[in-house]
Amino acid sequence: MLVTYTTPTAVYIHIPFCTNKCHYCDFNSYVLKGQPVMEYLDALEREMELTVRNNPPQKVETIFVGGGTPTVLLPDQMDRFLRIVRTYFPADSAEVEFSMEANPGTTDEDKLAVMKAGGVNRISFGVQSFNNDILAAIGRIHNTDDVHRSIANAKKLGFDNLSIDLMFGLPKQTVDIMQATLDEALSLDLQHYSIYSLKVEENTLFHTLFNKNQLPLPSEDEEVDMYELIMKRLEGAGYKQYEISNFAKPGRESRHNTMYWRNRSYYGLGAGAHGYMNGKRHVNVKGIQPYIDATKLGLPIMEQFDVTPQEAMEDFMMVGLRLLEGVRSKDFMDQFGETIESHFGATLQSWINKKLIEQTPEGYRLSKHGILLGNEVFASFLS
Repeated sequence: MLVTYTTPTAVYIHIPFCTNKCHYCDFNSYVLKGQPVMEYLDALEREMELTVRNNPPQKVETIFVGGGTPTVLLPDQMDRFLRIVRTYFPADSAEVEFSMEANPGTTDEDKLAVMKAGGVNRISFGVQSFNNDILAAIGRIHNTDDVHRSIANAKKLGFDNLSIDLMFGLPKQTVDIMQATLDEALSLDLQHYSIYSLKVEENTLFHTLFNKNQLPLPSEDEEVDMYELIMKRLEGAGYKQYEISNFAKPGRESRHNTMYWRNRSYYGLGAGAHGYMNGKRHVNVKGIQPYIDATKLGLPIMEQFDVTPQEAMEDFMMVGLRLLEGVRSKDFMDQFGETIESHFGATLQSWINKKLIEQTPEGYRLSKHGILLGNEVFASFLS
């Protein structure tokens, strides 16, 4: 089988610093106080230089800066960081989607101005809820006033592609609280909303509380009710659900995340970052100082492994079916030189019989009912 690999056109960069650790977060992030931020930026530059020397980008379509909280960088640090990015991943500012995650508690006008001047044209604010009691209970440092102020500042400075993250299934959250959060979120009239269900991950405070039976989570039925409410409200407000957890105004879908869902390759840079290039996945060294030290010796890769054609095909199905338009037969043929049916015909047919997947002129997608049982469907494509 001939698997076709293309040079990445997507770039992910990890800024691992946070003001504090949220109670549900298991990302590779570290409290900012006392951290060697400028040395970290130097290390990022070394990794970028070496990466680009080995695999020069032909064209950059999307850049995504995640964390941690990238907006904990001070304006001068942010300026330095964005200059490094532009040096190694030059892109036409009119064509590239350049996203940065932001915390409403750490985005003042000065910082937003530096971001705008540095080429950022899309901001994703980690809001999670519009209920201040819930925000405090999950360990967020901002309140709802901070959200409104940050969004107003971003709009004032000319940002016109804004997204917020919300969560459902949080402790003590009810359908009514979710309804009120959606009222306030939709009143902002943004271009994009990402709405995720809480997953209790290991090595988090919530996991400890869960094991002690001290985490008052909504019931499974209440969580389904919240999700159905979210889908109904967003659709009613003119947003298209284009992925299990993502809703956008027409043409404002996250182009970067769609690269992942289409199983395309991408550069992954920074401490703990994941990358996918030339049929190999890699994970970088996670700790701040270990990452800095590793970049002085070469690429800071902690582990790297070949993705077999079978694994690549399974990944294609699992992530592609998260998109509501589904997987496209042509994309599968382009990547693998074979038909979807030759590998997954029986699995697809069994879900079609159960009415969880439906065939489209382009390929296959989840049915309306299948959206609610997506995880069950995705897992079935793993051998």
